Amino acid sequence: MRIRIHQHPDARREGFTLAELMVVIVIIGLLATLVASDVVGFLSGGKRTKAEADITSIETAIKSYFLQNGQWPESLEVLIEKDENGHRFLDKPSVPKDPWKHEYVYEPPVGGEDLNVISYGADGQPGGEGDDADITLIDIKSR
Repeated sequence: MRIRIHQHPDARREGFTLAELMVVIVIIGLLATLVASDVVGFLSGGKRTKAEADITSIETAIKSYFLQNGQWPESLEVLIEKDENGHRFLDKPSVPKDPWKHEYVYEPPVGGEDLNVISYGADGQPGGEGDDADITLIDIKSR
């Protein structure tokens, strides 16, 4: 026994029209643009947070060096050199770079000034705003 289903001649085909698909694609594109701008902002904030953490870690290593040696290190490279006991003040094989792949700048205290460690931000140049703004130990400690 076979059952035949007859479609009424006025029956409409099911599916989406090209116009409906285009509307959905435009809406998805707008939502993706909004989400992408938020993600970029979070990534930028994450880089600043990492730079601040690195600077604080470097400060701890510099102060430990000072306490053990009675003088400030001449450079950050001194902090990764092993002492006679095989100990490093900065427990890394090399001096870390900031999240934008630039060297951190070390300014030992001179004439009563505070110790400072600086990341010049995304552009690697002093000054700037947004991602290019400097991140300094002095600013971190003053918050």
